[in-house]
Amino acid sequence: MRALRILLITAVILGGLFTIADRLAVNYAESEAADRMGAAQGRADSAAVSIKGFPFLTQVMGKELDQVDVTLTGVEASAGGRKVRVTEMKAALKQVRLEDNFSRAVAASASGTARISYADLGAASGEDVTLGYGGNGKVKVTGSVEVPVLGKVTRSVLSSVSLAGDDTIRVRADKVPGEGIPGLEQRIRERTDFDRQVGGLPSGLKLQKVEAASDGVVVTVTGTDVVLTG
Repeated sequence: MRALRILLITAVILGGLFTIADRLAVNYAESEAADRMGAAQGRADSAAVSIKGFPFLTQVMGKELDQVDVTLTGVEASAGGRKVRVTEMKAALKQVRLEDNFSRAVAASASGTARISYADLGAASGEDVTLGYGGNGKVKVTGSVEVPVLGKVTRSVLSSVSLAGDDTIRVRADKVPGEGIPGLEQRIRERTDFDRQVGGLPSGLKLQKVEAASDGVVVTVTGTDVVLTG
């Protein structure tokens, strides 16, 4: 009986030590992965990585992690040749393969969201317009044009935001008040309607859905064989 008690105590102690070592290893790996991801995505303000599953060390030995959750803030993407700042991107990455002597990580599948502020989307539009939330899932776009006799005419329109393909955000005014002035609607639309192709996100991610929210445009992203680092 005493021998059994000693054996049980030893097992508990060893199990505790293994758990501590495992958590220390995963904390170190998360920090290293965050640094690499931040560098890989260019000028990200910050990156946070959370590795799921226990034990971590056995996952590393098998060179595949069950799930890795990633949060990136202040990522510089590109939109139609212009820089656009992605305020925040969160993604859950499944079955992450560790390759090339652990220098490269590739997720079998990924899903998440990316948020672009209205100010940043407006800056990437290529036009002198101001964007904001218009309520009920609409974007409010304000722009000005010069009209003969009338001079500068400013209009605010409610616009729908959608996807054109799997990498382009499209903003289109639902209605533009023309007030009977020939060509006014078309000229306002030339300012307020635009498409912007978004690039610079981790390789393998595609835009799945986009919607207007109070704090910016929220894009749902999904992908397969998503390259995290390397």
